[in-house]
Amino acid sequence: MPPSDSAPQVLPVPSPDESPNALPALAVAEDASPHSVLDDDSPRSPKSCGEMFRVFTRLALQGFGGVLPIAQRELVERERWLTREQFVELLSVAQVLPGPNVVNLALMFGDRAFGWRGGLAALGGMLGAPLGVVLVLTALYTHLAQYPTVAGALRGMGAVAAGLILSTGLKLLPALRRNPLGATTAFGLAALTFAAIAIVRVPLIAVLVVLGVISCALAWRKVAA
Repeated sequence: MPPSDSAPQVLPVPSPDESPNALPALAVAEDASPHSVLDDDSPRSPKSCGEMFRVFTRLALQGFGGVLPIAQRELVERERWLTREQFVELLSVAQVLPGPNVVNLALMFGDRAFGWRGGLAALGGMLGAPLGVVLVLTALYTHLAQYPTVAGALRGMGAVAAGLILSTGLKLLPALRRNPLGATTAFGLAALTFAAIAIVRVPLIAVLVVLGVISCALAWRKVAA
């Protein structure tokens, strides 16, 4: 019997190149969504806890008048363990936590690299050798504090420290381009913070509570949008 014209025909299966694929569009949508810059790959990573201990010890021993500018130079520019954006994000969290900013940053970076062992290695490097230096300088200061030359040198170190912090802030300004708030909103919040603390003399804890909550709410709204 000849085959019937009404028999179902088997359609050829399209090749993968011909079939529509929604995965690229989905991937683009996922890539376009805001995310933490800490999820991005760093240029390189520390090889061991020993290397991290040595780098943070070297960092701390250079930090006369303030360790923050040295941390930015060592971790971002020299060792390339963090990008500028990653450094800014870690520093932002470190500044709102109790304790010294750079110590908090070292703990978080060490934990991110090698867990609690990395945190202890970074903390040991930050505090070990500088503790001995501080004890020696304290003993010397008790004998030399009455000399005007020593007092003038200490005031000069304060001016240098302020300049180092200012230069670090200027180096990190390009990182605001990837901030969810945008550069304009970030500059506005920074100006309000400066005015509240330096001009109006509002207590720091009140500024952190009010402007911190506002900035977090704005960032959350941008990320969730």
